[in-house]
Amino acid sequence: MLYLFDGYNLLHAGGFRSPAELVDRLTSFVALQGARGVVVFDGVGDDATYGPLEVRYAEHADDLLERLAADHRGVEHVTLVSSDRDIQVTAGQEVTKRASKDFAAELAAEPAAPSVAPGPTRIEDTLDPATRELLERWRRKRP
Repeated sequence: MLYLFDGYNLLHAGGFRSPAELVDRLTSFVALQGARGVVVFDGVGDDATYGPLEVRYAEHADDLLERLAADHRGVEHVTLVSSDRDIQVTAGQEVTKRASKDFAAELAAEPAAPSVAPGPTRIEDTLDPATRELLERWRRKRP
């Protein structure tokens, strides 16, 4: 499964403080989904890879997202996260579309309060040390 994220569109819809905060959350999301992801920001910047998430910059993010959707939609399941109607139309019928605001709300949702004894409430608190270390290396781009 491949997730394609419209970077600044999702950043503003979700109220994230910075692109780095968004990238951090998306890296965790795609890793926990067992998927891959590409977040594309308009403008100039250094492309990077954090485990299963690629960060890309393009003069027009929509154009790159459209091309990535077209290149991958016949090969794997593609989900496009953007509220831009033009890109949702041109991405193709085979691509699942998610509005940035809806996706951001799910991404930010807190886990339900435990109904029994208090315990870990964050996902990272439930992971074993080896898994936490692996995810942290991916996030920090260390081999």
